[in-house]
Amino acid sequence: MDSTLIATTKTLTTLPAHALSQAIHNKQISCRELMAATLERIAQVNPIVNAIVSLRDEATLLQEADHCDALLARGQSMGWMHGLPQAIKDLAPTKGLRTTLGSPLMHDFVPQEDGLMVQRMKAAGCIVIGKTNVPEFGLGSHTFNEVFGPTLNPYDLAKSAGGSSGGAAAALATGMLSVADGSDFMGSLRNPAAWCNIFGMRPSQGRVPMWPATDVWTAQLGTEGPMGRSVRDLALLLQTQSGYDQRAPISIAAPAIFHWAEGGFYTKNKRIAWLGDLQGYLPMEPGVLDVCEQGLQRLGHMGCVVEPTALGFAPERVWDAWLVWRKALVASRIAPFLLQPHNRQRIKAEALWEHDSAQSLTGAQFMHASSTRSSFYQHLLGLFESCDYLALPSAQTFAFDVQQRWPQEINGRAMDTYHRWMECVIYATFAGLPCISIPCGFNAAGLPMGLQIIGKPQDDLGVLQLAHAYEQVAQEVLARRPAL
Repeated sequence: MDSTLIATTKTLTTLPAHALSQAIHNKQISCRELMAATLERIAQVNPIVNAIVSLRDEATLLQEADHCDALLARGQSMGWMHGLPQAIKDLAPTKGLRTTLGSPLMHDFVPQEDGLMVQRMKAAGCIVIGKTNVPEFGLGSHTFNEVFGPTLNPYDLAKSAGGSSGGAAAALATGMLSVADGSDFMGSLRNPAAWCNIFGMRPSQGRVPMWPATDVWTAQLGTEGPMGRSVRDLALLLQTQSGYDQRAPISIAAPAIFHWAEGGFYTKNKRIAWLGDLQGYLPMEPGVLDVCEQGLQRLGHMGCVVEPTALGFAPERVWDAWLVWRKALVASRIAPFLLQPHNRQRIKAEALWEHDSAQSLTGAQFMHASSTRSSFYQHLLGLFESCDYLALPSAQTFAFDVQQRWPQEINGRAMDTYHRWMECVIYATFAGLPCISIPCGFNAAGLPMGLQIIGKPQDDLGVLQLAHAYEQVAQEVLARRPAL
């Protein structure tokens, strides 16, 4: 790497994580220099977008960076993330560093142990500098809470950054982080990635095991995963996060190599089924499909065969089954906080709705929803007999006003729940399939949009390979950084 490329703070904080890792290990830059540059960038930008929260003491962080430099001086590296500053999503437990879940009820909670994902990232050498902002309890794809306030979209400070990994996405887009962790239940890695012009990947269910967890059998809709400004960074972080853990019995045991996904992949004649708005079922803000089709055109120019395709399964059935699963799982997360009745007034209305509406659910209803989910999965297997990937918009609206809790309507159609406007992301989640949001362009107002690429069961590598190939022909979109 040319040393002139790493001469300034601004340059350091725009480099991808893999380039920073190489520069550190080649001793072109020190871990202290990178930490100082990162903290300076945070001081410049974070007061504007409010993405990083619970930032640790500067002197302590610089001491930890010095320790990383001392290890390298002795020829010891902890791994590819050696010395890389990282802020962890504020839903994941971090030992000794408060984890609020965006809830005033958790304002001062400090975990006694790291979550498994954090343990793996630290073992790879990262330095945890703080947390990234989330919606309360991670609910709703709009990052605001009463503890830290809202995270603003770097491309338009009047707009939402999305969520629930909104803080991570905004921190990446503005160069405060080089790569970031997140999690995804209902598009929480994909929606903010789309709105912040970065890559966000929901891995196959079980690829990234989660611990600690109160339930390891049924709660299989959410998963942790990676975000990045480049696919290579995202793949490296996924490799670090992945791997079987016996405490998560449904985690994927088969080894998989993602740390580089570029070799031996040919895009010619790869078949992509474009599901669009599901033949008018999904309401879309004007311009969303147009921008997504710019991404599809790039895929076509790469030799992929893009074909408009009908889902072929009643989306109403999927939504109804989804509601049952989501209410049951979210209610179980909220219930412990309601053991103290006075806590109710300190929990946001949307979380209470999830909890309260689940109280009448029966076991028979849940099993019926599970049967629908199983049928839907089998149906998608049939679709994959005639295509290699499925494609959908990553969001049904462009980033909306940050003062708005959630869109009440899309293109004249009323939303009957606080999350109905995010319906386009449930299909990959419900089927447990790997899915990445790739940046595909901007509307006339300068707001980004992303395209979901959904892969076959456990084909995380194939999804990464296609995204990497796409990245090479989408540089003009990726180069459009926020003007902060």
